[in-house]
Amino acid sequence: MNHAVIIGTGSYVPDNTVTNDDLAALVDTSDEWIYSRTGIKQRHISTGEDTSDLAYEASKRALEQARIPASELDLIICATITPDYFMPSVACIVQHRLGASKAAAFDLAAACTGFVYALAVATSFVQSGLYRNILVVGAETLSKSVDWSDRSTCVLFGDGAGAVIISASDTARGVGVIRLASDGSKSDCLLLPALGLSNPYAKTDSKSHHSYISMKGQEVFKFAVRTMVELISDIMKEADLAQEEITHVIAHQANYRIIEQAAKALLMPIEKFYVNIDKYANTSAATIGIALDEMNRKGRLRPGDRIILIGFGGGMTSGAVLLEWSQDNNTGWAQDSPTGI
Repeated sequence: MNHAVIIGTGSYVPDNTVTNDDLAALVDTSDEWIYSRTGIKQRHISTGEDTSDLAYEASKRALEQARIPASELDLIICATITPDYFMPSVACIVQHRLGASKAAAFDLAAACTGFVYALAVATSFVQSGLYRNILVVGAETLSKSVDWSDRSTCVLFGDGAGAVIISASDTARGVGVIRLASDGSKSDCLLLPALGLSNPYAKTDSKSHHSYISMKGQEVFKFAVRTMVELISDIMKEADLAQEEITHVIAHQANYRIIEQAAKALLMPIEKFYVNIDKYANTSAATIGIALDEMNRKGRLRPGDRIILIGFGGGMTSGAVLLEWSQDNNTGWAQDSPTGI
């Protein structure tokens, strides 16, 4: 059977950095109020780049690190809830800009779990033998979907993109156990409305509808902590691994307190959990890809490392993937951080 391994990572965020103090000039908040509740110190906010621009830059860096040309890509999957357009997809725009002329391309919407869902789909394609090289990219410009007068949400989000190249290999390392879940009964906990219904036959006119992110914060917090505990426990049980055999956990970066409480409930050292929410805030489908690339370029990942990637988000959706890292950072991969990070 073909195994799916990650052969390259990349990430990108806009140059423009917005600190908590900057936001205090817009809404009634403060650095202390934001940091104590979320762990966020700053975020990167686009001043003109759209989601496809961020996705393209992250994808380009992943390809460079993987040392394969875009022409060898068979498929591009972009996880996003903030596309440039409803059509064409971000993936198709990226396909053209990269010159990946033979690659199929589509977007996937699973909110903050999008990167994990996309990785699971890509793994299935590789294992089936249908495709050999797949680009998975999570990219968001959440800044265009935030109500900048609402201090309960505008302080939480940032813009960015993270990408990986998945390739077929005969090595036993790579993507292992996968768990995906959804709970539509909680669909109203995190909302980002699309176009309202407006036509000559509609009984209500929604043309004045504004599309901003809204959430039930406490419900989301409880769901996230419970989900992290359950999925990490399930992954370790399925793989027959003890906590000591897990090298790193890369969780969706929504709130430091979520990660902290989950680690405490699992009796797992917080040091196993990689955290960079202080620098980037919540970039939805991009957080896990950005964190994975940052760890890789810092030399934090070694062959044989067991890594759990875990996401949770609107839908509600959740998912986790167990990786066994297969690349050696001494093989010539660039160790510097990508532009913008």
